[in-house]
Amino acid sequence: MADLKGIRLAILASDGVEQSELTEPRKFLQQLGVQTTLLTPKGAEIQAMQHDEKGEKIPADGTVEGANTQDYDAVLLPGGALNADKLRMNEEARRFVREMERAKKPFAVICHAPWLLISAGLAKSRRMTSYYTIQDDLRNAGADWVDEEVVRDQNWVTSRQPDDIPAFNRAVAELLSGVRARQAA
Repeated sequence: MADLKGIRLAILASDGVEQSELTEPRKFLQQLGVQTTLLTPKGAEIQAMQHDEKGEKIPADGTVEGANTQDYDAVLLPGGALNADKLRMNEEARRFVREMERAKKPFAVICHAPWLLISAGLAKSRRMTSYYTIQDDLRNAGADWVDEEVVRDQNWVTSRQPDDIPAFNRAVAELLSGVRARQAA
């Protein structure tokens, strides 16, 4: 397993986040040494969902408002339709992902989370996957949508749904190992 010690990962999420898409990649990456920080719009705990049922309340580590992208090496955008719909309309979340993309930092994006990338104007000309219900949104935004478990396009890894999390985790670890290699150089 890769040693990703020292990599700082921002997780952007809000109420309605799909619990497994936040907690499982976070736990996996922390076991590899990644430092994770959950940033929420209000800097307060968020209500996670397990599909259409309430899940755990997850404490935030900070707020996305004013968060400095230079403090992070990569970003994880978990899904959940309610979460993604709220984040896409949050100007600070859009600012954060635009700045991360300008710096070509790695993105790990699953399920409905590409909505934020669409609203931030970042999806055009990207090869991506997502939960199948937003494929038209991605295509209309100029992305090349494909129905695959995991898709890597440059500094982005996208995935479809909770069933794909094991493959998503492996692909994200591989993506982040490139960050680790650059840090070590």
